[in-house]
Amino acid sequence: MKIPAASCNLFVLFLFFIFCHLDLCSSLRLIGDPSKLPHVALRTDEVECNNTVQGRYLLSDSRGYVCSIMAVNSATSCCPEVGKQYSCHGCELVSRCCDSYEYCVACCMDPARTVVEVALKTKVARQATARTCSSLFDFCSGRCRHNSQSVVHENAYANELHHCFSEQLNPSGESGDPAVETKLTDLTIIAARQGQSCDAACKGRRLSCAADKLSEINNCSELQSYMKCRGLCVASSGPDQPAEVVSTAPKHLHPGACLFNTQSSLLSCQGSHPYTRRLCPCS
Repeated sequence: MKIPAASCNLFVLFLFFIFCHLDLCSSLRLIGDPSKLPHVALRTDEVECNNTVQGRYLLSDSRGYVCSIMAVNSATSCCPEVGKQYSCHGCELVSRCCDSYEYCVACCMDPARTVVEVALKTKVARQATARTCSSLFDFCSGRCRHNSQSVVHENAYANELHHCFSEQLNPSGESGDPAVETKLTDLTIIAARQGQSCDAACKGRRLSCAADKLSEINNCSELQSYMKCRGLCVASSGPDQPAEVVSTAPKHLHPGACLFNTQSSLLSCQGSHPYTRRLCPCS
């Protein structure tokens, strides 16, 4: 006896209803690549991430992990939690500069290196277009990108570690304090010779080094007003700083870069270094 097609369809629907009623549907699995299936819902325990999209091979997510673009979770946009969080691979921690964008972002996101409250108040861009960052990831991903300060002659990097997250790397407003400018009007700011201390440089002009004024010229804005800096200004520490590294210095010393001192206790009129030219306040 031949069963009508309509009856078969009704029978199939009846079985499907019975299975679902018995909660058997939850055991069914979709076969295929889940990343290619539309509208894949996240589990309640999964967290969505923002990530960088600049690199060809790597990306950094908003939790501070770095992974290859092939390893990222397509549903959450997060890297696997493998390897070191906030890795500074390829970074120089004194200058806070890295040789890759993704590791610069991850290193910058470490709360031990970047104060979140300060980062969220830092303005990006200038003047009327300036805005504050919405998250630490937003701050770090913007800070680590190339800008006009990291290149020389418009098409060459000033240094191979050209992804930097130093808070004073961008010289758009380091000093920015009219009171500081007023205090400097009574001084003679000079660039010392290579290897010369500020005491010696000022004495050569029949002046004295104003040690109490060193902190007021210890920023990228002042350095770039008197030095070439080759477009790069980085955080460092030493009794010879603030200063400019001479072009003949070894590569690891950042030839041509300007250095501002991160340790105020080291500011000194007597300090010198064979590969730097000091910026000196004389009175």
